[in-house]
Amino acid sequence: MSVVSLLGVNIMNNPAKFTDNYELEITFECLEQLEKDLEWKLTYVGSATSDQYDQELDSLLVGPIPVGVNKFIFEADAPKTNRIPDADILGVTVILLTCSYDGREFVRVGYYVNNEYESDELNADPPSRPIVEKIRRNVLADKPRVTRFAIKWDSEASAPPEFPPEQPEADLQNDEEEYGAEELEEEVEEEGEAEAAAETAGEGSAAAAAAAADGDAEMAGVEEAGEPVAEDEMSEDGSVDLENESEDELEEEGEGEGEAAEGGDDAMELDEKPAGDAAKPQQEVMVH
Repeated sequence: MSVVSLLGVNIMNNPAKFTDNYELEITFECLEQLEKDLEWKLTYVGSATSDQYDQELDSLLVGPIPVGVNKFIFEADAPKTNRIPDADILGVTVILLTCSYDGREFVRVGYYVNNEYESDELNADPPSRPIVEKIRRNVLADKPRVTRFAIKWDSEASAPPEFPPEQPEADLQNDEEEYGAEELEEEVEEEGEAEAAAETAGEGSAAAAAAAADGDAEMAGVEEAGEPVAEDEMSEDGSVDLENESEDELEEEGEGEGEAAEGGDDAMELDEKPAGDAAKPQQEVMVH
């Protein structure tokens, strides 16, 4: 828990000229008597490309700090333009208000600052070299970015923990007994499922083999009980006499083939009809 809490910051001269000083009314609360002073700093970010252009506008030591709510005025100088690149004087930048105790920063407040000319003509067509006397700054005081840090104050008890707290109860418990038991149960369940699947597969194979054996026996009985198949008349040399086939049989075969061919043409005509017109489903199409 922080001993000092920042309650509010009021930027008194806003908007103002770029060359005017910053005046901040700071309100904070102190919960315990502090042995040392608080150090407040105001920093101007000169460029977003490098921190070498950052300027510490001013710093202030406040103390001794009484317990309760406290208020003071922090006044800081305007940034020096000779330490800011000309291309970064106009536009949006940042100021940072920080507070530290015994060299340890515990709170940081950032504000966006918009720098522009006072006249619309200069904003529409700015000169190549900025005219600092005609530049106006506007701090976006209603949108601060506050960051707090846990630090050690006067007592060791207030110091934030550097390592996770010890858990003696967790150390006494055997991890292998806790997690190994779950893994063992999962392995036993997997083995049981595999054995059941194997037994099911074995019963299915036996039933299939028995069915196949019965089918073979039935087929064998049919072949034995059936009448002998008529054999084609063979010539003396063992070949089939194709020349002795009667012309009537050939004519009957020809007529049958002709009828079959005519039936095939009818079937082809039916198949050649567009299948899409007859079986196309009716569905709505969403237009985006």
